[in-house]
Amino acid sequence: MDNQPWNPQEVLIRGLLRAYYWMDESLQNAMAERGLPLRTRTQTMILVNISSGITRAAELARVLGISRQAVQQHINDLENEGLLQQLPDLEDKRANRIIFSADGANIISNALAALRDAESELARRIGPDAVEAMRSALMTDWGPRLGQKRAPGRKRAPNSAE
Repeated sequence: MDNQPWNPQEVLIRGLLRAYYWMDESLQNAMAERGLPLRTRTQTMILVNISSGITRAAELARVLGISRQAVQQHINDLENEGLLQQLPDLEDKRANRIIFSADGANIISNALAALRDAESELARRIGPDAVEAMRSALMTDWGPRLGQKRAPGRKRAPNSAE
């Protein structure tokens, strides 16, 4: 370890969280401008993960680090709003697959367009090379997680990728 004084401003997770909040709030504002209802961050994360191919409540709970019951409540709420559907999972009779309804698919399409717009604006502000470098760094496989312990409330396979 070097003898440099530790500066908490430089901890990477702070920047990652700030970037996440910027994107999430930009998304929420764009959706409101399009006349669509605001979503909680948890609902946004559920919808983004479903659009990425995670279609089981247990897997959503694992990835988000919240209880399966909490995820199921959000899924039920989003289903009651007509955004999601729960269908029997043909591979696992105990589980349901979660898919977008027609209205949900329309909202996701709007959300992805809003995120592309936010990325374009970010590229204008900080430069396209900086945005591409960020995307490249974030999409690179960082290898296995450090250590063996898991955060409380987060059950996951030892080498799972999220």
